[in-house]
Amino acid sequence: MPKRRRGSRSVARRAAASPSHTSFERLVERAVAGIPDPFRAALAEVAIVIGDEPTPDQRRENELADGEQLYGLYEGVPRTEYAADWSAIPNRITLFRLVLEEDFADPRELAEEVRITVIHELAHHLGIDDDRLDELGV
Repeated sequence: MPKRRRGSRSVARRAAASPSHTSFERLVERAVAGIPDPFRAALAEVAIVIGDEPTPDQRRENELADGEQLYGLYEGVPRTEYAADWSAIPNRITLFRLVLEEDFADPRELAEEVRITVIHELAHHLGIDDDRLDELGV
């Protein structure tokens, strides 16, 4: 099962004044609403989940060192690797709220990074790998 990482390389863990969960959910909803069709339609195949930070299993599976964090993670089978009528597991994009809020204290910067992270993880669902995304600047 392919797993993709997006996030800062080294994050100093600190307490941050965080917006409410509802505010963060609205940022995610706006990011999704801003994705043009036909790409937005592909999100119907993917659950979008908000987590506080990566679980120990996600950290281990993505070989994260101490101090490394993820902003988002795609878990599933990209469209390019399965038939349209078959998927072995549910596809999921997880956005890590606390990590994003810690790195982007400015509300506008946070909203932009949430948008970029949603696009980045959706691209993995569409079969675009990290090297190509780096070339595209996403």
